[in-house]
Amino acid sequence: MTDALREFTPLFEPKTVAVVGASTKSAALPNIFIKRIQKLGFKGPIYPIHPTAAEIDGLPAYKTLADTPEPVDYAFIAIAAAQVAPLIEAAKGRVRFAQVVSSGFGEVEEGKFLQEALIVAAKASGTRVLGPNCLGIYTPRGKITFTDNCPPEPGSIGIISQSGGLGTDIIRRGINRGLGFSGLVSVGNAADVNPNDLLEYYLADPQTQVIGMYLETAKDGRRLFNILRAAQAQKPVVILKGGRTAQGLAAAASHTGSLAGDERAWLALSAQTGCVLAETLEDFLDMLGAFQRLTPRPDHPIHRVVLFGNGGGTSVLATDFFARVGLDVIPFEAPTLGALAALKLPPGSSITNPVDCPVGTLQQDEGRVAQKILDAIYSHGAPDALVVHLNMVAFAGRTKPEVLDNLMQAVVRVQSQYPNQSHFVLVLRSDGDPEIEARKRDFRARAVALGIPVFDEMSNAGRALAALAQVERFRRARKLA
Repeated sequence: MTDALREFTPLFEPKTVAVVGASTKSAALPNIFIKRIQKLGFKGPIYPIHPTAAEIDGLPAYKTLADTPEPVDYAFIAIAAAQVAPLIEAAKGRVRFAQVVSSGFGEVEEGKFLQEALIVAAKASGTRVLGPNCLGIYTPRGKITFTDNCPPEPGSIGIISQSGGLGTDIIRRGINRGLGFSGLVSVGNAADVNPNDLLEYYLADPQTQVIGMYLETAKDGRRLFNILRAAQAQKPVVILKGGRTAQGLAAAASHTGSLAGDERAWLALSAQTGCVLAETLEDFLDMLGAFQRLTPRPDHPIHRVVLFGNGGGTSVLATDFFARVGLDVIPFEAPTLGALAALKLPPGSSITNPVDCPVGTLQQDEGRVAQKILDAIYSHGAPDALVVHLNMVAFAGRTKPEVLDNLMQAVVRVQSQYPNQSHFVLVLRSDGDPEIEARKRDFRARAVALGIPVFDEMSNAGRALAALAQVERFRRARKLA
C-alpha cells in the first residue's frame, strides 16, 4: 500500500463521523448533512458536537471532539471561522480529517490570519484539513455525501474540485450522463490537503480509473508536473482550469484567494504529461464519460472516424468540426463502398462516409438493418472510431420502441464480432420537447447500461474522441521512445 493510500483511505472510507454546527432548533447545513449520509447508508457512529445539547436529531451529542467515544475519522465542520482553530486544538489529536465548510478564511483579507491559525492548530494535533471554504466530500464506498440524491454504488471516476458548487454540478450533471464516481472532494482554499495530495491518492487507488480536476490554482506547480509526468497518463487525467485568462484570474482570486497560472504553462503541462485540458464543464463531463467507457488504444490512436446516422446536414457540419479537432472523416475506399452498395439500401441513403440513412431506412427489419450496415463498415472500412447519431425527433410517433433497441443491440453484436477494432459512441439529438427528452433519457440509460458513451451533439462527441486520441498518441509516443 502506498503512503497516499494509507493516509487517505480513512477519508474515503471513514468508520466514525463527527458533525459540528448542527442545531437543536433548525435545519442547519450540518443537520442536513447528517440526514444525507444516513440516507446514503452510512452505518457507523455519528457524533454531533454541541456545547449544551444532550441530543441532536436523535443522536447523542458531545460537547467537544475530545469527548466522543471513539476517535473521529471525518469531521464535518460548519461554525464561525474564529471558532474553528480552537475546536481543532481542543480535539487533542482525535480527528484524522476535518472538512471545514466555513468561509471567512484566506479567501478574504481579514480572514488570512484565521486560516494560518487553523493550520497551526491542525498540524499540532495531527489533523488534516480539507478546505476551508468548501462544501464537503462524496464517497459512495464510504457512504458520505454533501449533496442529495447521489447513487450509493461506487464508480471509477475520481474528482478533485476547488469549487464546492461546481462539485455539485459535476455530480448531478454527471449522474444524468451515466457517470459513476469513486469519490469527489471539494478542497476550497486548499490550506492543507491540496489537489496534488488527492491526485496521488486517486492514481494509487484501484477503484479510480479516470481522474477529473477543477483547479483555480496550482500552489505547487512543479509537484503537479512531477506527479503527472511520473504517471505517464496510465490513468487519464482531465483538467478543467479556471482562471486561464486575465479576467478569470481575477475571479479566481476573489473566489478562493488563489492566483492562477499562465495559460501557456497549462498547455505545456498537457503536452508534456498527457493530461487533457477541458474548456467548459460540458466538455469536462463528456471527456470523463468517454474515458470511463472507452479504453485508450495506443497501438492505433484514433485518426479515421466514420459517421453513421440520420441527418445529412448534421453529418456535413460534424465532418468540418472533427477535422478541426484533428480527426478525419474521409470517404470510403472501393471495398467498403462495394459492400455497402450490395445492401441496396432505399433511395435517399448515402453510403460514402458519412453514411446517411433516413428514418425509413433505419426502420427496415425493425432496425436490424443497422447490423448489416455496420458489418460492412467494420469488415472493410476498419475505422478507428464510429459515431452513430440519431435525431430523436425524426423517430417520434412513427417508430416502434424496439427499433431503437435493435439498433443498439446491432452495435453491441458488431462490436463483439470485431473486438478492439473501433471505439463506438452514440449521439442522441433532440429539440427540447419534453416528450422527446423523456424518450431520450430512457434510451440514453439503456445505451449506458450497455457500456456505450452517449453525447448530446456531434461536437460533444468530437471533443471527447479528440481527448481520447490525445491520450492514445501520448502513450504511443512514450512506448516508442
